Amino acid sequence: MSKFDSIRPFYDSEVNQALKEVAAHPMMKAMMNFTFPDKTDEEWTAQLLKTHSIRDFQINFIYHSVQKVLAISSNGLTTSGFEKLEPNTAYLFVSNHRDIILDTSLLNTTLYEHGLLMTTSAIGDNLVKKPFLKTLSRLTRNFIVHRGLSHKAMLEYSMLNAEFIREAIFSQNRSVWIAQREGRTKDGMDLTQKGVLKMLSKASGEMPLKEYFKKLKIVPISISYENDPTDMLKMPELLAKAREETYVKQKNEDFRTLMSGIMGQKKRIHISVGKLPDKEIEAIFTKENTVNKQLQLLVEELDKEIVKNYRLWPTNYIALDLLNQTAEHKDQYTVLEKEEFQARMREGVALDNPVAVRNFLAMYANPVIHKEKMQQLTT
Repeated sequence: MSKFDSIRPFYDSEVNQALKEVAAHPMMKAMMNFTFPDKTDEEWTAQLLKTHSIRDFQINFIYHSVQKVLAISSNGLTTSGFEKLEPNTAYLFVSNHRDIILDTSLLNTTLYEHGLLMTTSAIGDNLVKKPFLKTLSRLTRNFIVHRGLSHKAMLEYSMLNAEFIREAIFSQNRSVWIAQREGRTKDGMDLTQKGVLKMLSKASGEMPLKEYFKKLKIVPISISYENDPTDMLKMPELLAKAREETYVKQKNEDFRTLMSGIMGQKKRIHISVGKLPDKEIEAIFTKENTVNKQLQLLVEELDKEIVKNYRLWPTNYIALDLLNQTAEHKDQYTVLEKEEFQARMREGVALDNPVAVRNFLAMYANPVIHKEKMQQLTT
């Protein structure tokens, strides 16, 4: 028994048995038929049942699934900054969060292609309610973050997650992915929650916090999709927020969002690796004496890097110009790109509802606004 049993991925020794249990599941069949259309069920099943490690499952199956998703639902993935990372070195990737599954899948695809360590990744327990999805998440090295608990239970699981992350990086030489905030960004404003860093700090033990954060090797990650495949699905929550109402998710909403993120059209995608140099951490801990202020400055540094490296697309500039009813950024897009964006908006947004239109446009425009504000603050 391990104290991490309630949240951990499978051990390699458990992988084969887990695959045997789900090999005949309709969702596994659908996934494999999508990934390997030229193979019979007997062929991919035989290979699946010979798999005895998470890495083999990721490389021989999931990697090919991701490639297929990119081929049919995007105009390609580009990356930058991965050459700055060292092979066989564990990092803590702190990322903006736009898509439930693809953010981590695309990062791990890129890490694998660059010969770098793949991650164990945080996933909310609300996303793995279905037994098959929980098994699949554990087979792809996800660890569970529990939500909606009592204050006492939340504190206990927060410590457990922090200790799991520490154990993965320091003892297993395993990189870790966590989102900069709880849940996906709905409004396009990528902002790190201080609570995420507070959670990490809980496992510092007797190590000075400054040294602990340096040893974690924090790497800011920025991922951007030219089209957000779940943009329309985010609208009900954004409208509820605009009305100052509490948003209640519909049954199976998370699952629908998960599937839409995978199969919805994204156009171009970019992942960028930033940096949080040791000298910045040194400066923060020298400047401030209280943990609260130190964490706040770390939050600000992470936000600067994530926003600075976020790749803006024509859709972002189009939305900003439509929002402001100007043509200020017209050199950033073509007439055709604007027409395509407006057609997409007409399909899913009630144009006679000004609040809906404003929220939809802001979702795409906010990354430009945020980046411009950050640039002003740093000049």
